Amino acid sequence: MSKIKFFIRQSWLLIVCSLFFGLLLAGANAVWTPRIQQNKIDKLNKLMSSLIPAVKKFQLAGTLTITSAKRKPIPTDLYKALADDGHCIGYCFNTAGPGFADKIELVFAVDRNFKKIAGFNVLSSNETPGFGDRIKQPYYRNQFAGAPAGRLRLEKTGDAKKIDSEIVAITGATISSEAVVDIVNNALPQVKKQMKQKGLIEDGN
Repeated sequence: MSKIKFFIRQSWLLIVCSLFFGLLLAGANAVWTPRIQQNKIDKLNKLMSSLIPAVKKFQLAGTLTITSAKRKPIPTDLYKALADDGHCIGYCFNTAGPGFADKIELVFAVDRNFKKIAGFNVLSSNETPGFGDRIKQPYYRNQFAGAPAGRLRLEKTGDAKKIDSEIVAITGATISSEAVVDIVNNALPQVKKQMKQKGLIEDGN
């Protein structure tokens, strides 16, 4: 008996099981992928709405491509926030960058003239529980709401209630705090430049 025939005779059950479970996984993926994508869209809409409470609806204004600090392209969806009467009251966009433990995905909001940051929310993060994951807490996030939409600086100490370009780091989570500031500083100028090119904001802003 040849080695190939012997192998097939001895392992036919394993081969059949592998095919069966492979088809099962493929079927489950086909069924659940649309639901997972819809859940992510729902979460994004909820996070964006919390950043611009006066919004009536969000309208996709286009897809931008920003470059990470490591020169990798990051697809970025730009959403226009519309009020009841249909006029624009701000913009939201998603962006990402490296954190302490893994990639941090954020959704940011700015006013319609790109003068001030309306705030940010964490879309996805695996930062250390009790330390780095405190970037989701109001103590840290509130410092960005109303801050100028320019370059931000991370400070180890200071008045966290003062709204300006200085962001006070979270005690015990400096790396995660800095990661958020770095993501913002990398994304904001690139998004602003492309928004100007699209005519969404004036060159003078």
